[in-house]
Amino acid sequence: MSRLVVADAGPLIHLEQADALSLLELTGEVLVPKTVLDELQDGPTNVSKLDFSVEQTEIDFDAVYPHLDPGETAALVISAEHNGIFLTDDMDARNTANEEGIEVHGSVGVVLYGYSEGALTAETAKQTLRELEQDTSLYLSTPLIKHAIELVESDDAGW
Repeated sequence: MSRLVVADAGPLIHLEQADALSLLELTGEVLVPKTVLDELQDGPTNVSKLDFSVEQTEIDFDAVYPHLDPGETAALVISAEHNGIFLTDDMDARNTANEEGIEVHGSVGVVLYGYSEGALTAETAKQTLRELEQDTSLYLSTPLIKHAIELVESDDAGW
């Protein structure tokens, strides 16, 4: 049985901008909360080629994690309910997931996972990481990208 991976909008947006959205499907059964799809509806991100399921959540977003946006909250709640992996590029959401004991990864982790599974060559993985840094709306520090590239070079990438 495949593991459940619940995506917030960030990784969907950033991986699509880096032309790497298909890597998400390697990580497990992808679930996108309806709230996240609603957020994406008004923007340029196209997830139509991604194989994913959708789940609606009935929660009071302001009461559960008031410091997170509704999409992050929905994805985090669903991850907790289904013992899934939470995908986000938001630092507050990552910290909350860690506090809750929920496994969390972001766009960089998805690229590293794709490399570790053999879907990307080392050169393609490094190029995709550079594209995440340079060609997307995701802020990534130079030391983080350098570290991720070192993980690829040392063949120590993956989850």
